[in-house]
Amino acid sequence: MKYKLKKISGDASFREFYRLKKNNSSSIIVNAKKDKYKNLIVYTVVNNILNSHKINAPKLLSNHIKNNMIEISDLGEKSFYDHVVRKKNKLSDYKSLINLLIKIQKIKTKPQYKLGKNKVKIMKYSLSNLHKESDLFFDWYLKYTMKKKNVSKIKKTLRAELNNIYKKLKFRNDTFVHRDFHVSNIMYYKKKLGVIDSQDALIGNPLYDVASLIDDVRIKLPPILQDKLFNYYYKSSKLKKENIHNLKNDFDILSVQRNLKILGIFVRLHKRDRKSNYLKYLPYTWSLINRRLKNSVFNDFYILINKILPINKLKNLKKI
Repeated sequence: MKYKLKKISGDASFREFYRLKKNNSSSIIVNAKKDKYKNLIVYTVVNNILNSHKINAPKLLSNHIKNNMIEISDLGEKSFYDHVVRKKNKLSDYKSLINLLIKIQKIKTKPQYKLGKNKVKIMKYSLSNLHKESDLFFDWYLKYTMKKKNVSKIKKTLRAELNNIYKKLKFRNDTFVHRDFHVSNIMYYKKKLGVIDSQDALIGNPLYDVASLIDDVRIKLPPILQDKLFNYYYKSSKLKKENIHNLKNDFDILSVQRNLKILGIFVRLHKRDRKSNYLKYLPYTWSLINRRLKNSVFNDFYILINKILPINKLKNLKKI
């Protein structure tokens, strides 16, 4: 039997991926450089949950967690991003992702899961979770763009206003949330969709993954298409009987929260991990934030942040 092992590009986590080819079949070796509990154990459990609900996700083929690695099934080399990025009409393709997301949101989790001797619980989103994520904006983005000593004061002021905004979320944390649901984490293999990078899953607000998909910084969707996708989700999901303004409220809040987090993560990847290719997404991330800040729920926050960062004038930020 012939074996061939090739390192493949990974994600923003502390994991390395290798494609193992054995004759006419292939699998993926995942090596966790840090935190094997989250990057291997929780990842495997969440994949098991997805597969048990007939959602295509990598299957565990062999368990070598004690040696910081696992072997999983190969969902191919083509992401949904690769499939859709050059298409002029993306509506029907994105509708298929909305349908997949709605299927994921129907998952009801158990109180606890086991993988060998390891116990895993899918936790609920909390107010502290939201702040922990958006704090990355202050601790990394502002720290390295402003280069001033008053970042802690700015953080205190803006964080207090964000706290008021987060408390205005309408929907409960009762939905399975992938937490990084976007076109690069959906694989397109043999005309089937597969979900990867699911180790951060939590029980949270149903609009979180919707915002993650529609306001994805990696692919620029025309505003009219974004609105069509939002309305399609509204009419197709379990929330179709809810007030659409409540959905829009939560969508805008969670889009801003998530993209503030992304600004921080991408600067952290640049400064700490020397992965500077993510900086190219910063200007578009700001344009998404700026659009959602037009919701009146952000009136005070918009005034405050524009005193610090005139976001309408932000240009290329590659000199961080």
